[in-house]
Amino acid sequence: MNKLFIWCFAVFMSCAGTPSQTSQDMQKNGEIIISESQGGADQPGFKMIKNEQELQNFADKGNSSIVEVGKEPAKTSLVFPKNKKVILYNLGMFRSGSHTITQIKSISVKDNILYVEVPAVESGGMEIQVISNPWFIFAVPSEYQFNSVALKYSK
Repeated sequence: MNKLFIWCFAVFMSCAGTPSQTSQDMQKNGEIIISESQGGADQPGFKMIKNEQELQNFADKGNSSIVEVGKEPAKTSLVFPKNKKVILYNLGMFRSGSHTITQIKSISVKDNILYVEVPAVESGGMEIQVISNPWFIFAVPSEYQFNSVALKYSK
């Protein structure tokens, strides 16, 4: 019985000792670099962007620039943020509504998962059925350590 008590206590202490990066300085807001309503993958997921060239390739892929008739489209020149990790996040496939991310409320890391809190946008009623694959690129402080990214929607 005594060994069982000690074993339960050891298991409890090992769970309680897991480091969590959710202190006040880790609750900073992320920075959205690009947000698009089309062109993402069919399944939700993330990819780390390693350098400025890779970031520029995604900027050129986006369709948010305005083009005047008879003129060449302006190239968007992005600078890779210093001391930041840059992440591409695909939201997956949606059949209707607007799912473009326009704001990041907060970010935090817990159990090696980067939680990105974004505002929930309610869309309802009779909508035209249009398939969209939204995606966005954002930056977080380089000291964040994570293996996965999860979106949290809040009002």
